[in-house]
Amino acid sequence: MDAATPVPFGWARAAALGLTFRRITDADLPFLARVYASTRAEEMAVVTTMSDAQKAAFLAAQFELQHAHYQKYYPEADWLVTMHAGEDVGRLYIERWPSQHRIIDITFLPEHRGRGLGEPLLRDLMDEASAAGKDVSIHVEKLNPAMRLYRRLGFVTEEDKGVYDLMRWTA
Repeated sequence: MDAATPVPFGWARAAALGLTFRRITDADLPFLARVYASTRAEEMAVVTTMSDAQKAAFLAAQFELQHAHYQKYYPEADWLVTMHAGEDVGRLYIERWPSQHRIIDITFLPEHRGRGLGEPLLRDLMDEASAAGKDVSIHVEKLNPAMRLYRRLGFVTEEDKGVYDLMRWTA
């Protein structure tokens, strides 16, 4: 499949909102680094011991480490750029294991958060897993505002991992 071809997973709710997906390429790494950095913006805003250039370098290094970790430990994952109306708006990384579907990461740029895009996408992922007789799991930072959405959709904390909770949805 060509990297620019939308991924045909049959996610009807997401498609109805104009969401499409394409596999990441090396050309997407700067965008994916920006998505990552956006998840750390609040945390970095209170750091007063680093210049803006140092913060940018730190976040770039952290993204590279995270990206390498994900690629190593989730080798069969779908690495997707999420698009809305043809614009790159986020990332979705998911690996389908025999027992469950693991959402490795689902993130939208700040200007696309809270606009009703995540819930339909999550419901589509849950439907896909349910049809395969599988659960869905994800690690969620305890202070992530999306935690409310996961709980509302029926995800429960399976394990406290310190900063993160391992959450699971069971069909």
